[in-house]
Amino acid sequence: MVRLALEPTTDPHAYDDVVRSLPITSALQGWAYGEARRVLGFEPARYLVRRDGRAVGALQLLRRPLAPGLSYLYAPRGPALEDINLLADVASAIKRVARPTDVKVLIEPPLARPAHLIPDALGPWRRAQAEQPEHTIVTSLVPSEDELFANLHSMVRRNVRTAQKYGVTAGRDEDFEAFWDVFTATNERAKLGAFPRAYYETMLREGAAHGGEAYLVLARHEGRALAGGFFLAMGGATNYLFGGSIKDDRATPDGSERKDVKAPTAFYWHAMLDAKRRGYTSFDFWGIPRTLSGDKHSFGVYKMKENFGGEKVWFPGYDLALSPLASALTRVQRWRKDQNNFRKRGTTQDVL
Repeated sequence: MVRLALEPTTDPHAYDDVVRSLPITSALQGWAYGEARRVLGFEPARYLVRRDGRAVGALQLLRRPLAPGLSYLYAPRGPALEDINLLADVASAIKRVARPTDVKVLIEPPLARPAHLIPDALGPWRRAQAEQPEHTIVTSLVPSEDELFANLHSMVRRNVRTAQKYGVTAGRDEDFEAFWDVFTATNERAKLGAFPRAYYETMLREGAAHGGEAYLVLARHEGRALAGGFFLAMGGATNYLFGGSIKDDRATPDGSERKDVKAPTAFYWHAMLDAKRRGYTSFDFWGIPRTLSGDKHSFGVYKMKENFGGEKVWFPGYDLALSPLASALTRVQRWRKDQNNFRKRGTTQDVL
């Protein structure tokens, strides 16, 4: 077994340089995401993963207290690695830096896989439920713009043209208040819940400070933002983390109902074009339901994302027990999540 060393670092630029350069990586392993999670009570620790003095990975571990004297470690969409086969020795390296209070560690290797290629174990790591959406749709931005357009569902192509006809504009936008209005209205309508506003503001501020990007895309009609999203990007990929859409309820001069100008379609399409033009090669739509059912409230969101021509993939989670209490901790975490879901939406099922 190759022995790896975890070298702590407090240099955000040096750390993000490594995260950005690795072939198996994610913006959620970037410095900015850890700073945003600090707002929620997590304590981020960043390490360069070294073998014979050379950086072969980067690891952002978020530590969260669960009870007096107990905590767990979490690597969101991580670790970032040169080779997925290094995971076994990463486990040993984490054990050497873990605190006695750390009960378990959860990782989410950022290597997209088709459903039939999800192993139950990766060395000492055992399959577990990830915190981030495991199921998602990823679209390659390598084809030309004409090829991307041709790969859209016919209805999406029609809606893109309809939005253009009605004068919908979409692109990067610095109006956080407009995004926040769309986002919060969507969460209230769908009973999704949200983190405190400071979480998103921190990620937006920090995301562009050390080598990655955090940005907003809004689709507007007659000046009003009707759809939009929050993106976190690093390396070759951009990730659509949060967003939504609202109905245009402004009065018309003659009192008639406003036409559907297809702002959500314009948002997605122009977000893809923006990412491609800025050199990104992968667009992660970030989350579709685990079980496809016509009565699942997020099914419409899934169909919208599917129609943009991407590939359905999984980003599975894996955990490693650091204490005999790990199994009990996992059950408590699941119970808390079920209770939170039931309180917000009247069901213990996860949204995605």
